[in-house]
Amino acid sequence: MKKGKFSSIGKSLALIFTVIVLIGILVRIFPFRLDLTEEKKYSLHPSSIEVLKSLQEPIEVEILLTGKLPGGMRRLQRAIEETVRTFNAYSKQKITFFYEDPLTLPEDIREDYIVGLAEYGINPTNLFITEDGGQKSKLIFPGVIVRTEEFETGALLLKGEKGMGPDEILNQSIENLEFELIQAIRKVSIGQEKSIGMTISHGEMTEDDGFGIVEALVDQHEVFKVPLAEATKAEDLDPFDVIIVAGLKEAFSEKEIYFLDQYLMQGGNLIFLVDAMEYNLAEAGGEGTIAMPREHGLDQLLFRYGIRVNKDLIQDLDFGYHPVIAGNFGDQEQIIPLPWPFYVAAGRMAKHPITKGLDQVMFRFVSSLDTVKADGIKKTPLIFGSDFSRKMPAPVRIAFEDMSREPNLNEFGSKNLPLLYLLEGEFTSLFKNRFLPDGINKTSFRENSSEGRVLVAGTGLLFKSQKSFMDGNPLPLGEDPFNNTQYANRQLLQNAVNYLLEPDGIMATRTKVLQIRPLNKIKVREEKTKWQAINVLAPVLFFIVLGLIWTGLRKRKFSK
Repeated sequence: MKKGKFSSIGKSLALIFTVIVLIGILVRIFPFRLDLTEEKKYSLHPSSIEVLKSLQEPIEVEILLTGKLPGGMRRLQRAIEETVRTFNAYSKQKITFFYEDPLTLPEDIREDYIVGLAEYGINPTNLFITEDGGQKSKLIFPGVIVRTEEFETGALLLKGEKGMGPDEILNQSIENLEFELIQAIRKVSIGQEKSIGMTISHGEMTEDDGFGIVEALVDQHEVFKVPLAEATKAEDLDPFDVIIVAGLKEAFSEKEIYFLDQYLMQGGNLIFLVDAMEYNLAEAGGEGTIAMPREHGLDQLLFRYGIRVNKDLIQDLDFGYHPVIAGNFGDQEQIIPLPWPFYVAAGRMAKHPITKGLDQVMFRFVSSLDTVKADGIKKTPLIFGSDFSRKMPAPVRIAFEDMSREPNLNEFGSKNLPLLYLLEGEFTSLFKNRFLPDGINKTSFRENSSEGRVLVAGTGLLFKSQKSFMDGNPLPLGEDPFNNTQYANRQLLQNAVNYLLEPDGIMATRTKVLQIRPLNKIKVREEKTKWQAINVLAPVLFFIVLGLIWTGLRKRKFSK
């Protein structure tokens, strides 16, 4: 009888083992993943999966956030590792990772290594941690290095908007992990993809002024100058995926406006950075100068698309600084930065893939924007001024001596003025039901676009480089030589271009939202003992009771 019983148990075990092996084989042949979290924390956007499945060589990720970390940073560290593991599960090629603390490297290579990280925008962050009953400071590098056999790049992963608390910054950084990591992987594996054009020949940016645009985009895209005056037909603009019109000082001709209009109608993307006011800052000393409206020829075009750049300038009490000569020390001029309300340090961002998580963006001499009716166009304000702004209609006095005066708060009564707009939808041509310019082939004219995108700001300086005081060389976008501040203009340009190119691509991963679920600190303190007892004693008591029941059942069975 016992022999038959043991034989039955053996068959059951063999069957269970066989089923487990078959399940393992099926999962190996038909892999799948189930994300049971409410926010789909472990799911990837289809565009990310597409990038991972297109990889042609292995990827190595070097995680720099390591060592003894406080709780919040450990959460970010775990999230980075989990994201890399999730990437590997979907990837065609193997994605591996390892940890590296730059501060533990040998002294002969440590300094050069840290300088290299700074070139990728990965600068150290100083943390205060509790250790041995006291607080100690610790430098961390919250970023990663992503490399293939031939290329490498870096990504800073701890980012947040101005005014956010530490928990909000941490949570937003975790939300953006998929975007930051997949963008880095795409950069080293795919390389340059699209062509970006910058119009010239109408007083737009000089080579030094446009250095920041080229520097910000060249890692992912090819950037070209576009002499619009030399174009003979709208199709001449077809090779470009995005065209930037920034700070023109001479009005476009009707034919050039037609070419831009038809470029949009045929599926192109446009960025208009328009100076609505003309001024000479070199004359702002003494009694100052006057800013007057500028004729750039784009008013009717933008109005048809659903937006108007007003003939005014905005002042804001969240301001930047401008250098002025405060006197001489010996034979040296003393230059000091003074507050300048015409420089708007905008830190209020829309919850949009372009602007989510951005720090302050600097707008210099920016005009206000109004939307007008345009059927089929969605108008999204992306960046806003503070609670203390004002519009100054033309003519506007610009004088350095005003910097020394205390602003009157009663004059700054406008709130959250929109400074940057995104227009999306099916645009209608400015030339619909109008005579076309002379010499235009009417057979190629299109009255309406398919889905198109236009970005508009009322300043031509948004993506213009400033120059170093030391050597006069142009600086990367957002780097302010006056007060040693780094604004987010560079990241804004990269995000904007990537969104215009692929609104449903990897930029869409920035819409992921993870809820912060903090513990009730008062309840934790009051019920600490109760929950400690439950967590420690309940499992032990459960297994004791289970053991007694099992023992009792065996005794009862064998006693019969």
